Amino acid sequence: MSLHEGNWPDARSRRRQGPVAPERSLRIKAFYGLLPYVSHLARQRRMRRFVQLMDIKPGTRVLDLGGSPRIWDNVEIPLNVTMLNLPGAIPSAELESIREPGTNIHSFHHIEGDACKVSQFADASFDLIFSNSVIEHVGPEDKQEEFAREVIRLGKSYWVQTPSPWFPIEAHSGLPFYWFYPERFRAWLLARSRKTLPAWWTDYIATTRVLSHRRMAKLFPNARIRVEFLFGLPKSYVAYSGKTDTH
Repeated sequence: MSLHEGNWPDARSRRRQGPVAPERSLRIKAFYGLLPYVSHLARQRRMRRFVQLMDIKPGTRVLDLGGSPRIWDNVEIPLNVTMLNLPGAIPSAELESIREPGTNIHSFHHIEGDACKVSQFADASFDLIFSNSVIEHVGPEDKQEEFAREVIRLGKSYWVQTPSPWFPIEAHSGLPFYWFYPERFRAWLLARSRKTLPAWWTDYIATTRVLSHRRMAKLFPNARIRVEFLFGLPKSYVAYSGKTDTH
């Protein structure tokens, strides 16, 4: 399998369940052991800026494409959040927990569907479309373009984040400067990994397509592109446009 192929739906479903380290890889287990702490810091900072830049108000109607409830723990303003995911992407126990009354300040709804073709909703159905580290998992370039069109179509404003390829530690595999390896070398690494690691993990890495600053600007021509830094290095890009208005 080349880097341009893969089981996209399975890989995306696995991604939404959260990073799980393959048991037979000590290096990857160590990476995923540290990842939650770094991710938590980055998400806290990101969501603070999100609230400020988007002028978030109580009751804002949000469509979270490929999202989970956890990231919204970092927002203290009560929102009406609809999460759209592929079937099975969020564990049933997590969905049950958000349905219990009094457990969260937000009103959560969950639906199943494809973020590249959201047929359930008309244009501008939401105040805000939100996406955190999803667009790099939707598939080849044509799928990324479909995803971006749906983001722009569905919301009055939007916020789309994706990891930067320039950060020295690759966000999914933990390998240094992974996206700067020659493609044939990356393919060799994946082929080697398939001999010892689960297929879901290698498919997850193989089907990831990181986006450059220029690519994000092309996909979201009316957006501002914000660069998020971690330890002084470019960690992520955020394309954002408009401010929420619930009146």
